[in-house]
Amino acid sequence: MNPFDIDSFLATGGVIGLCVLMFVETGILIGFLFPGDSVLFTAGVLAAQPNPFASVWWLCIVVPISAALGDQCGYFIGRRVGRSVIEGRMLAAVGPDYIDRTHRYFERYGPLTVFFGRFIGVVRTLTPLVAGFSGMPHRVFTLFSILGSFCWAAGIILLGYFLGQVPLIRDHLEVFIIASVLTVAVPMAIGVTRRYLQRRRGAARNEVGDREAGGQP
Repeated sequence: MNPFDIDSFLATGGVIGLCVLMFVETGILIGFLFPGDSVLFTAGVLAAQPNPFASVWWLCIVVPISAALGDQCGYFIGRRVGRSVIEGRMLAAVGPDYIDRTHRYFERYGPLTVFFGRFIGVVRTLTPLVAGFSGMPHRVFTLFSILGSFCWAAGIILLGYFLGQVPLIRDHLEVFIIASVLTVAVPMAIGVTRRYLQRRRGAARNEVGDREAGGQP
């Protein structure tokens, strides 16, 4: 199953595959790679078709539960491993911008970050980890996680369900899926490219400095 080929993913994996994906998105460190919003919207659209792969109301129950369970996994990883969980390879992968943004949200909104973070790609992967190693009480985290998971997952599914009955959306679904995926992929690609160029410029400056220092008497 390829979660980036959303139609095939839902047709093959069904409700179980969708729930696993929602769990993985915040439950393990590579979750930021998956287009959660696009998958949920497409699931809602497909649930509105004459032969749906699942009932929309069933999706609105089991999918948010899976998302909330993923939050729990991410929270306990952050609590057990500590701050180092978002450093090293993960920092290089997602970039400092998303991590700094998540920290700013926590400083400004506190526990509400767990709720609002659900609606922001990549940030929703980092939020449970930061909540875990920052010492947020588990009960508080769980409350806002459940609220955010249901509002986000069920909300997007229902949005896809009702818009999926509009001919313009139904007949051009691929365009909307691609556009949704690009909203996450493009900023990440720009960030990776910018960091790569910064490292190259830094290495070039260091090389010039070493040459100048070596040429001094």
